[in-house]
Amino acid sequence: MPETKAASAKKKVKLPINKEVLLKAWQLMCTASRMAETYDENKEICSKYVHSTSRGHEAIQLAAGMQLRDYDFASLYYRDESILLGIGMQPYELMLQLMAKADDPFSGGRTYYGHPSLKRDGFPIIPHQSSATGMQAIPATGMAHGLKYLESQGLLPDGKNKSVVLCSLGDGSVTEGEVSEAFQMAVLKKMPIVYLVQDNDWGISATGKEMRTMDAYEFAAGFKGMERMRVNGADFVDSYMGMQKAFQYVRDRKGPVLVHAKCPLLGHHTSGVRKEWYRGEEDLKLHSKTDPIPILEKYLLETGVSKKILQELKAVALDTVAKDYEYALNSNDPDIREFDSHEFAPTPILEEKGERHPKGAEKVVMVDAALHAVDDILKNHPEALFYGQDVGGTLGGVFREAATLAKKYGDERVFNTPIQEAYIVGSTAGMSAVGAKAIVEIQFADYIWPGINQLVEELSKSCYLSKGKFPVQSLIRVPIGAYGGGGPYHSGSVESTLLTIRGIKVVYPSSAADMKGLLKASFYDPNPVVLLEHKGLYWSKVPGTADAKTPEPDKDYIIPLGKANIVVQAEKERIDKGESAVIITYGMGVYWSKAAIKNYSGRVEIMDLRTLNPLDWEAVTNSVKKHSRVMVLTEEPLLNSFAESLAGRISNECFNYLDAPVEILGAANLPAIPLNVDLEKQMLPNPEKIAKALGELLDY
Repeated sequence: MPETKAASAKKKVKLPINKEVLLKAWQLMCTASRMAETYDENKEICSKYVHSTSRGHEAIQLAAGMQLRDYDFASLYYRDESILLGIGMQPYELMLQLMAKADDPFSGGRTYYGHPSLKRDGFPIIPHQSSATGMQAIPATGMAHGLKYLESQGLLPDGKNKSVVLCSLGDGSVTEGEVSEAFQMAVLKKMPIVYLVQDNDWGISATGKEMRTMDAYEFAAGFKGMERMRVNGADFVDSYMGMQKAFQYVRDRKGPVLVHAKCPLLGHHTSGVRKEWYRGEEDLKLHSKTDPIPILEKYLLETGVSKKILQELKAVALDTVAKDYEYALNSNDPDIREFDSHEFAPTPILEEKGERHPKGAEKVVMVDAALHAVDDILKNHPEALFYGQDVGGTLGGVFREAATLAKKYGDERVFNTPIQEAYIVGSTAGMSAVGAKAIVEIQFADYIWPGINQLVEELSKSCYLSKGKFPVQSLIRVPIGAYGGGGPYHSGSVESTLLTIRGIKVVYPSSAADMKGLLKASFYDPNPVVLLEHKGLYWSKVPGTADAKTPEPDKDYIIPLGKANIVVQAEKERIDKGESAVIITYGMGVYWSKAAIKNYSGRVEIMDLRTLNPLDWEAVTNSVKKHSRVMVLTEEPLLNSFAESLAGRISNECFNYLDAPVEILGAANLPAIPLNVDLEKQMLPNPEKIAKALGELLDY
């Protein structure tokens, strides 16, 4: 964009804002307005993919964007194209995204218009976020949380530049429960974040009166410690001065701020939901009265800027939009051969290292192996922190899996969160974006469901949709499984649901040694990892699980994800005679299998998958080819499970090597684990059930 021209004043007026800023805002308003008009005029092309524009919101968005610095962070919403113009993005760059072109700077044609992923020198960092309205509040707050933590540890460069996180929200999104979780943590930890709420009184076709009894400013009063401001979002001067005050408040580290900006909606909700479909003439006329462009024009003329200067700047804006549109229209489409790149960022952990059985090592239970692994990580990585429900303080987790850590490393690094699983999961995306490395815990697998939205929308898609710019390093520990009387809300298995989420890794250790090696590999993996830890194996107190207690590996021990382990070998003679089978399992299934094969000496191999995604398919196929008889064993209810899926894949891809149908065994297809221990046993697999099915498989 050409530099704006200085205006010669007709009279001396002391302006509260530098005139160059005002003229730049005018030119960018004209740019944004003309972009919206261009999209409407060419809607057959521009509406191929759904988009929104900032029409009516230009003043508040430019006021925010023009004050963001290259050391700041932002989390925007889908209408925020004027913020992007305000930080220096060019119209053609946004148009490349509009048309899903190869050179779209954010995603290479993978995601919607107005969904930035920006990591560029001289610009604020804008991590990927979803379209799930309001969901960006948690990762944004996680960024502020991470910045505050890194500052507290002296891990950021010294200097006067204090970073701000800007979280932009539409007014309709503030009713989302996850926004409240973000607000709660922001005030609890006095985080450096500005929540900008743009209120145009519409949520698609629903009006504010239909959706709420208070606006965001009034709602935020319930969060003690949240500074609140109102600005006229249609007036650039009022918006700029208000945002300047809000940013300074946060840079001074006084706590979070909510800025409520009332502004008109002058465009469509989106290109797919056009204003004429749900808005009457009276409403459109009312909103047009506060159009930000004539308001700024009037102010500039009153303060001595000539009409000619404004017309020249507008002409430059219109010419730029026209040329940029043609450039974007004629740009290349993405290379379809790259459609599947960047599902995951490459991991540095590619081989097993360290000593699994150091000489003289004492045996440890799984829960202690996990504790020691986290301890090693915190000791060696000051950017790492650990949080979740009840993991801080003196308790150290309901299973004592974090015992002593808070006392050893302090409450800034190891701490309790409120009961809000969405924040626990989603904040890790923000932490990752600023360079903090979070280990978090969901107290029981049955409690993970409130966090699934963040796991799916914010964590799993980030690497792919940002073309590798923003992989999310996140280690989520989840105690899982039935362990004798835990009942319906503390015994569930959730791996099949997790495995339908692309872009995350799912790990399931079954011994102390594997726990230590896999937990460390999960931490060093630059992608989201869910570590499932069976409660029944934690202390090896459940009959038959003594082998889960192993000599403790050394501090350097690590196991690459995606490598299965043969726990029990079959005898070669039995294999050669075609008298063997392999049980493919994980978790508690390893120990049920060990007990079940006592009457089939030498005939059964037991494979512990250890990682469910990525799956060690090579190990699976090798064992299938070797034995020709396969059982897939799970603790989950069988219907539509991961075990059924794996068995189906084996049948499909290894059919020519099978001498019998793939046997599948799991829990009964019921919605919950009953409390009574006898009912629980009846529902779950056990060695007797496995031995019976195994005998039928071997005799087939």
